[in-house]
Amino acid sequence: MPIAMSPDILLGRGDDASVVRISDDCAVVQTIDFISPVVNDPYEFGRIAAANALSDIYAMGATPSFALNIVGFPIHSLPIGYLEEILRGGTDMMNQVGVPIVGGHTYDDHAPKYGLTVTGFVHPDRYVKRGSAQPEDALILTKPLGVGIITTAIDKGLASFENERKAIEIMTTLNDKAAKAMMSVGVHACTDVTGFGLLGHLYEMVKDGELCADIHLSQVPVLPEAWKLICEDTLSIGTKNNRQMLSEKVFWDSAVNENERWILCDAQTSGGLLIAVPEKKKTELLDAFGKAGCSAAEIGKIRQRLHEERPLSVKK
Repeated sequence: MPIAMSPDILLGRGDDASVVRISDDCAVVQTIDFISPVVNDPYEFGRIAAANALSDIYAMGATPSFALNIVGFPIHSLPIGYLEEILRGGTDMMNQVGVPIVGGHTYDDHAPKYGLTVTGFVHPDRYVKRGSAQPEDALILTKPLGVGIITTAIDKGLASFENERKAIEIMTTLNDKAAKAMMSVGVHACTDVTGFGLLGHLYEMVKDGELCADIHLSQVPVLPEAWKLICEDTLSIGTKNNRQMLSEKVFWDSAVNENERWILCDAQTSGGLLIAVPEKKKTELLDAFGKAGCSAAEIGKIRQRLHEERPLSVKK
């Protein structure tokens, strides 16, 4: 894909969203994201897809302003009521944060797909990039892992109703309050944890610099339901691809077992924010999350990479 060249394109290809300056004190932030169903309830699927689409805007520290739907639907094989419920769920989620859906595009597809392109705004000097972490930064994660394990179990008929409700609760929790707390404190870098899993997105944060990330497994929040469900049948294709892609990029401590390695590669939907914050601001950030009612955990640290060292290291 050719690289678009303009001094007003502050971020384009290669980050969570594009950032384009339109004036000295305003930049447009835009992203698009759509997914296939991850739960059985079409209304909840709509809510999840909308939360997922908003997440990149929040990861950049921007404020979402409006959105457009993008919908694929098998109009001849599924009842139109399913589509109505999907769109109602998306609209309700966007209304929750005052973001109007002002239009969109639909097409006839062999299976349902739903998402949105979201447009937001930020000061040109205030957006947060994915790849600007610094040595000695603390790594903070705002949602537990394991959603991908549960949604795959749902698809295979292996998850209970209670498992599904827990996954829905996590995936429909917006990152808006976490983003607001992050911006009030000031951080070096941020990304949201979605399809590449925790380690895949962490690799994206450090790959372009001479940096390494150390993760302490015991500090990583994981849904208990995921530990109970994890098996070969609940590993998605995306999770397996993540593990393969990272095979030469992660140093695994021998004490980290196979299930634990899979969890750290688990492909998430509408996951939390992964934040690199200066060590001196770590406590202030965690306090801000607590006041905002957001879960958050310190899971590791960024440091300078040694010669021939792998960019990611996982210890028990």
